[in-house]
Amino acid sequence: MKIKRSAKVIELQPPLRCAEPTPADMELEEDDIAWAARSGMWQSRVAKASARRTKRAKAQPALILAGHGVSLRVENGALTIQNGFTHYPQKREIFRYFRGDVTLPERIILLDGSGSISFDVLSWLAEQKVSFIRIDWKGDIVCVAGASGYSANPHRVRWQLETRENPEQRNDFCRSIIMRKIEATIITLEKSIPRSDKWERAMRSAYAGLSRLEENPPENISELRVLEANCAASYFRSWVGMPIKWRGISRRPIPENWHSIGVRSSPYHLAGNRNAAHPVNATLNYAYAALESDIRIKAISEGYDPTIGIMHEGSDGSSKFIFDLMEPERPNVDRAVLDFVKGHIFDPADFVIRSDGVCRLNPEIARMVVVKVSA
Repeated sequence: MKIKRSAKVIELQPPLRCAEPTPADMELEEDDIAWAARSGMWQSRVAKASARRTKRAKAQPALILAGHGVSLRVENGALTIQNGFTHYPQKREIFRYFRGDVTLPERIILLDGSGSISFDVLSWLAEQKVSFIRIDWKGDIVCVAGASGYSANPHRVRWQLETRENPEQRNDFCRSIIMRKIEATIITLEKSIPRSDKWERAMRSAYAGLSRLEENPPENISELRVLEANCAASYFRSWVGMPIKWRGISRRPIPENWHSIGVRSSPYHLAGNRNAAHPVNATLNYAYAALESDIRIKAISEGYDPTIGIMHEGSDGSSKFIFDLMEPERPNVDRAVLDFVKGHIFDPADFVIRSDGVCRLNPEIARMVVVKVSA
């Protein structure tokens, strides 16, 4: 039976619009040629990192989409996906999945971009228990649809509420996640950060934090946050000055502070690290967003309410419980990003500086980062 496609389509609007290329665009400027070359290089690396498994192998955990003109639609019962344009010239990628397909990814992640997705697709994804996540250019999750629709388990929601309302239980939970975070921080320091005076101070701060948590734990959440913030500050200071390898900067100069890893905070935000002005911080934002999507899907599938935070607070309806669960995993993501930065020679075409000074990643390098974190 032929399935009639719905005429209703949800448009995914990009922050920056870009028309699809035409034959008139054949004469490219030098920057466009460099962008296309680097996009093609990263695209080949993504293809190797997320190569199709055999039919007997486990399905890939995530399909990463990017660019302008992304399209998801249902045709004759099959999900048909057209990837977007990230550079020109570029061959358009097409993916097709049937119901019950062993190669069907667990989640589909759209990095920024533009295009369309039909209501039929949302129903198809929910039926096949596949999540659709859109991440914007800042590394924030815009929406999650499909398999992660909210269906809380009342017993687990009751546990969240009771733990939050009971000061002793709340402190125990928060101390445990911060202890695990500091332990993971020590592993990242040992494996991915070179020795220096700042490294020594970060290690002393981390071990002092663990000793305090074991011997004389903070009596309230405010004191615990101060302890964690002090450890985190020393930890990120140990990153500062780590060199970043570049090529082609004699012809296309980069900002002086891009030659090495700088401070974690962004000068374009009064609080927090969004609107990154440095490539490593922009990369971290995308990596953390991939981590958030993974943990959100698992937490919701297990019946937790993502808005009921235990350590994190607020009344804005954000996913505070997801932020709680992310804390112990952040140093592992940091380690993946540091290893990625140390293992590659970058080109100015890998990044873009917007008119307001904010740094954005080439869509293909963003895909590479998310593939590494989602693997």
